[in-house]
Amino acid sequence: MLDDALKAQLQQYLALLRQPIRLIASLDDSETGKDMGELLNTIVGLSDKVTLDTSGTDARTPSFVVARENETQGVRFAGLPLGHEFTSLVLALLWTGGHPPKVEQDVIDSIKTLDGDFNFEVYMSLSCHNCPDVVQALSLMAIVNPKVKTVVIEGGAFQKEVEERQIMAVPMVFLNGQVFGSGRMSVEEIVAKLDTNAAARDAAKLNEKAPYDMLIVGGGPAGAAAAVYAARKGIRVGVAAERFGGQVNDTMAIENYISVLETDGPKLAAALEAQVRHYNVDIMNLQRADKIVPATAVGGLIEVQMANGGVLKARSVILSTGARWRNVNVPGEAEYKNKGVAYCPHCDGPLFKGKRVSVIGGGNSGVEAAIDLAGIVEHVTLIEFADQLKADAVLVNKLKSLPNVTIHANAQTTEITGEGGKVNGLSYKDRATDVVHHIELEGVFVQIGLVPNTEFLKGTLELSRFGEIVIDDKCHTSLPGVFAAGDVTTVPYKQIVIAAGEGSKAALSAFDYLIRTPVVEKEKELSVI
Repeated sequence: MLDDALKAQLQQYLALLRQPIRLIASLDDSETGKDMGELLNTIVGLSDKVTLDTSGTDARTPSFVVARENETQGVRFAGLPLGHEFTSLVLALLWTGGHPPKVEQDVIDSIKTLDGDFNFEVYMSLSCHNCPDVVQALSLMAIVNPKVKTVVIEGGAFQKEVEERQIMAVPMVFLNGQVFGSGRMSVEEIVAKLDTNAAARDAAKLNEKAPYDMLIVGGGPAGAAAAVYAARKGIRVGVAAERFGGQVNDTMAIENYISVLETDGPKLAAALEAQVRHYNVDIMNLQRADKIVPATAVGGLIEVQMANGGVLKARSVILSTGARWRNVNVPGEAEYKNKGVAYCPHCDGPLFKGKRVSVIGGGNSGVEAAIDLAGIVEHVTLIEFADQLKADAVLVNKLKSLPNVTIHANAQTTEITGEGGKVNGLSYKDRATDVVHHIELEGVFVQIGLVPNTEFLKGTLELSRFGEIVIDDKCHTSLPGVFAAGDVTTVPYKQIVIAAGEGSKAALSAFDYLIRTPVVEKEKELSVI
């Protein structure tokens, strides 16, 4: 089950346990049940602070609870938490055993104050790189607050349950039997969603913050690089982001970030955040900008109004809000999102094992997705609007060599159809003949590029016809003191390493602006008071 290296590593972690814990197992005679028994016995054999109780009678078998000694409630894992979820299991063991989590104390306090009955069920797949964040967040909440109960369910081990609940995307979270949310969520996001007064309290905290020399809006590679370069200048820097790491969090394999042979999005995002925190930058997560109010005079304070009502002020602002997946915008897409319409083949692909799917998009992302899915599903149909695939030749050749792939170029997706609450097909128009064809399938993966997150900037500064922030070669926008970097801008080639470089350049440009622009006298006086 676990190799010697992993056992040795796990033993080191278990040495951090401060109090005894026990594993309460509800096993069966299935292969998964036998493997679970082997895994649990291995864990028990690595620490004298862990005991195993096989008298569990939970309705979901095989499953087990990680509980404190003399308690029966804790985090329940239904199915084997291996793959990406092995870390989640290790953390559940450590946190239950008294090892402190690396979470801000105010977050812990917010979890403890939650009042009510919160019965969470989170469905995950072992190949999903978005799932661990959600699993770990809900596990922590169950460990900290006894009013929160969390069951982590591996979809592959409970296929019948997955089909009955029509789960076609992971992570999928249910609260008290009703859909709570899907996709990556941080513990802060979950708590904020449960605590109705959180937004108002957060806004009040923002309003109390002193003006920054440089405020960075967005925490992806561009924002992180800008923060590091700015902080090294010794100035007051803040980062306001919806989630640190941005879209990088949704990227599986990264093999083109120079000096890093290979990594994945969550690891890179965590490394970026760690480096920014090293410089004591004020990071404000779960913050979405709503409006930019230019300074009344050059050198004055620029206001950034946030969606929660809070206002941040700064002498210079760098916009690095990134981009998000582009929608096809055809009938059925919104209706069947997470019910057969998906955007991440790595996370959701295993849920379509043995089924027929389509990929919309013939660029590198679309072709890579089709190649990946072809190894899992029965058949892949790739739909490309242009008259030929736009992906690299090596990828196209690989795709064409696969026996279970059909390619339709010069084809326009017109509708995603469904029945019974889930996808059952896709219609496309042959652009050469205008004939509409229908394909019967169970899943549609959308891979048609990105759209910049600039809706809040319309009418404030210059945008391109594609909605990108127009910048010059030094990242200046059309507003004095406001700079921009990364995928949200007109810079060509949307790559992680390019975004990081642009963020660095934006910070240097903004610093140059600060040292060359006199501070407005009125604000000088106010800052002294």
